[in-house]
Amino acid sequence: MQEFAKLIFPRPQLRLKEDAKGCLVWSETRRQWLVLTPEEWVRRHLVAWLISELGVPLLNVVEEYPVPLNGQPQRADVVVIGRDTKPLLLAECKAPEVKIDQSVLDQAARYNAVLGARYLLLTNGLKLFLYELTAAGYRPLDSFPHLY
Repeated sequence: MQEFAKLIFPRPQLRLKEDAKGCLVWSETRRQWLVLTPEEWVRRHLVAWLISELGVPLLNVVEEYPVPLNGQPQRADVVVIGRDTKPLLLAECKAPEVKIDQSVLDQAARYNAVLGARYLLLTNGLKLFLYELTAAGYRPLDSFPHLY
């Protein structure tokens, strides 16, 4: 199996298998095998952390959440659905070698202009940035809010 970067999240128990496409990982939220890319490595860690460490119910985590943007179908990497059944947190995952910069925040903010989640989370697995949507725009947060 290909070696992937050690991330800031606790390492989850992953179901892995090899096939002609390479290394595959099981997605418990999508209920399917996915090619284990560096970005998927980050996403699997983030989803496991949201569920095991932050207490987000599995059924409230949606991966590849559809975002219709300017007539083009886009997908947010991970969306946490709140108790009110509306998007609460939108997470954008990048591969560890991708720098989390203004362009990543802009991408997440474009998606969130459609979804209206209260929180944005940006991560490449090595760094994590969290923002709260306020009337004045996105405010960086120093600590993680209680989601559930």
